[in-house]
Amino acid sequence: MEDAHSYDLVILGGGAASFAAITEASRQELSTAMVNTGLPIGGTCVNIGCVPSKHLLAVSESAFASRDNPFDAVQCSDDEPAVDWATALDGTDTLVERFRQTNYVDVADHFETDIYEGYGQLVDSEGRGPSGNRTQSGDDATIDVVDGPDEGARITGEKALVATGSLPWEPPTDGLDDIDYYTSETILEERDLPESIVIIGGGYISLEWGQILHRVGVDVTILQRSERVLSGMESQLGREMQRAFEEEGIEVIISNDFQRVRAPATDGGVDALQTGVAVETAVDGHELTVTADALFVATGVQPNSERIGLERVGVKTNDDGTIHVDEHFQTTNPDVYAAGDVIGEPELETVAAKEGNHAVKNAFGSAELRSSGRSSGRSPREDNESVSIDYDTVPAVVFTDPEVAAVGTTELEYMDKHGTCSCRTIQMEDVPRAKAVKNTDGLVQVVKHHETDEIVGVHMVGPRAADMIMEATLAVKFGLTVDDIIDTVHPFPTFSEAFKHACQAFRRDTSTMSCCVE
Repeated sequence: MEDAHSYDLVILGGGAASFAAITEASRQELSTAMVNTGLPIGGTCVNIGCVPSKHLLAVSESAFASRDNPFDAVQCSDDEPAVDWATALDGTDTLVERFRQTNYVDVADHFETDIYEGYGQLVDSEGRGPSGNRTQSGDDATIDVVDGPDEGARITGEKALVATGSLPWEPPTDGLDDIDYYTSETILEERDLPESIVIIGGGYISLEWGQILHRVGVDVTILQRSERVLSGMESQLGREMQRAFEEEGIEVIISNDFQRVRAPATDGGVDALQTGVAVETAVDGHELTVTADALFVATGVQPNSERIGLERVGVKTNDDGTIHVDEHFQTTNPDVYAAGDVIGEPELETVAAKEGNHAVKNAFGSAELRSSGRSSGRSPREDNESVSIDYDTVPAVVFTDPEVAAVGTTELEYMDKHGTCSCRTIQMEDVPRAKAVKNTDGLVQVVKHHETDEIVGVHMVGPRAADMIMEATLAVKFGLTVDDIIDTVHPFPTFSEAFKHACQAFRRDTSTMSCCVE
């Protein structure tokens, strides 16, 4: 490797964690470089995750609006709106390119971060490269670009950050390797949608894409292995979403014991092209075969941690392939930190950004100490200035219609810990704003501490739940009580009153409450 460059911080990856890291590094006047490995610059969120999926959810919602109209006063003709899927994807591509340029490429340029395009691998602390040959590098962290446009480049730094993200995970299923199927990444390349599709998985990716495809005219069936969709969230949320989806016309089958996946039997012989898919499963002991024109596998993600040189530099991984880090995002190599999806749940863009920011602070100390010259010269951890994240106060959102949002402890978790639970649930159909606009799907549940009355968990399904959850997040984060929420005047009529109503349910019978009674 002859093309060598030295920096304070070198980063493997080009997504949210990486860009939060270079932002913090810039504040500390640190020189930075990143090797963008895998997806185009910007990572999962901008390229194949949040940005395209939310854009397409809005497209499908607009197409579905007239069909789902609840008002007798609004008359619609028999000609329903049609979605040109190829045009929708063209619009998505344009949006993604604009985000990628303004929010990533231009940002990296602003912070004077050098970007190397290609597949990057870490080199061990003794300078042993991918081929095993020793090098003369004296820096603590080194990344070689071994493939791609910048192949042959070597970047070295005082510290390294691994933020390589994740990719779709396909579970070991008999026959899956023998057929074609979509993932959340490859569906964005399909300009001609099938008439029907079966989705394996019941998490947020399955629900968001299931609703997108259904609302643009695809017949959708969702197969979930566990007893409810959104199995990692409060149980009421999954049951409510299944009810809402089935009411909309999306078939949801739970408690599947998958047997195998195959192409349907044809008369074309073994060389015939695949013309559909059949999923053989068992539900409650009864065999069931679900057929469709296409298969969508939405069973989660796996970390991008293979073949990037972790073993060579002494970075250990967990059984699931995620990089093992401590609460300060330091790996088992003291000069290497990791952040984002590659270290595991919660795989959220905003969490990855926070982790990337904190990793830099922990690796180099705070900008304030560095600028004031008060740094002791020791590592930030030795100075007890490390920062971490309280993941219990991180909200999770599913951007379906209705939306799903949650923060903090679930009822079951609280019961397991305390042997009791003080919980209240109200239905959105009892909230004045929901009744006024005839959008009454959903519920709000509040979990409070049985002694202190502090709010420890809030779980909701309903219109604008993604926006409503922030008030609940602040309540959980700062230990507000249900009486603090009740005592706060909320604007009327708003959906946010649902959270206040759920808190009032601890103090009174809300069925005998007028609209604005405190």
